[in-house]
Amino acid sequence: MALSRSLKVAVIGAGVSGLNTSRELQREGHQVVVFEKSNRLGGTWVYDSRVEADPLGLDANREIVHSSLYKSLRTNLPRPIMGFSDYPFTMSENGDSRNFPGHEEVLKFLERFAMDFGLSELIRFNTKVVRVERVDSWNIDKWVVESRTSGVSLEEVFEAVVVCNGRYTEPKVAKFPGIEKWPGKQVHSHNYRHPEPFCDQVVVIIGSGPSAYDISREIATVAKEVHLSSRSPDVKASKLDNHNKMWQHSKIDYVNEDGMVAFQDGVCVHADTILHCTGYKLHFPFLNTNEIVSIEDNRVGPLYKHVFPPRLAPRLSFVGLPQKTIIFLMLELQSKWIAQVLSGKVLLPSQEQMLADIQEYYKHMEECGIPKHHTHTLNPTEFSYLDWLAAQIGMPPPEEGLKEMYKHTLKCLILNNDNYRDE
Repeated sequence: MALSRSLKVAVIGAGVSGLNTSRELQREGHQVVVFEKSNRLGGTWVYDSRVEADPLGLDANREIVHSSLYKSLRTNLPRPIMGFSDYPFTMSENGDSRNFPGHEEVLKFLERFAMDFGLSELIRFNTKVVRVERVDSWNIDKWVVESRTSGVSLEEVFEAVVVCNGRYTEPKVAKFPGIEKWPGKQVHSHNYRHPEPFCDQVVVIIGSGPSAYDISREIATVAKEVHLSSRSPDVKASKLDNHNKMWQHSKIDYVNEDGMVAFQDGVCVHADTILHCTGYKLHFPFLNTNEIVSIEDNRVGPLYKHVFPPRLAPRLSFVGLPQKTIIFLMLELQSKWIAQVLSGKVLLPSQEQMLADIQEYYKHMEECGIPKHHTHTLNPTEFSYLDWLAAQIGMPPPEEGLKEMYKHTLKCLILNNDNYRDE
């Protein structure tokens, strides 16, 4: 089928989402400009030893460090499910040969990917997007993108915009009674790089995701005690097997100005530091849609299948919002879908149908008691979402072997198997 149209498209961000998206747009014959505020590609996979002046990341005027990587970070998914359908994540020359490699190896992979598909020449580095807005309310086919490079502002008009600026930069912190007067130190995992600052301390770590899991075990090698706090209702106060300095607790009930942290399970500890491994807020400070798209409790909406806002589709789209899935493959499928919709090869349902689909999804979440902040968490329906995306663009569903590997890895994570990466 011949291309019905070639559009001038702005892609915001040159991480995994932006690189994938620019490749697929280019393949479909679109003219692509990628805006990247840092001086190199890779997004969240670029390690930066700097941390922010505000360790909780709450000060809006702080100088923002984009990276949330800690020095020892390894992937929590194995290499075979971190490649793309036509570009596997093989080992780089003189690279990290482990099946769950370190972050440096992922960055090398992305740099090779960009080089092999000629993506670097599409990227404007050190260029921050400060405003994205429709040119006027009558014409949804024109978007103004205002960017800043070395203090110089530039306004340009594009026919479509794809938002790929990542989800791991704007920290979200836990709140509980007494925290304003609690005298200890508080840090968000966004500003964690290595365990040395926690030497001989009693540390309380809030969270039960992969970063809380990894960081707690690393800090336990130098700390006096590590107390993990989870909001999961099933958690009972207990000492962790094989770890003589680690305890598991329920949610924090309150904290006191004498340094005490009281958990809902009745246990109290005097802590030096509270480390928030509590995730991130989705954040698009540059995007002005006159409230057509809004963020409420980490729900970006309304979005059809987590990608297109019906009233602005297909000229505005988002890549990379869903989590708890085979992430690199999902990003590839989302970006193929967007590229083919923009070229006219694939048609979206009507605005009314898309809105009805979204309302049905929200209603289903409510009936199942799923909180709003889990809107973009795919598990346990991650495979049906990937299959659906593949069907839109005429691709076969992802291989069963990949799905099995993902399920097995997830089981290891849930069971807190300390050595699963090396077994």
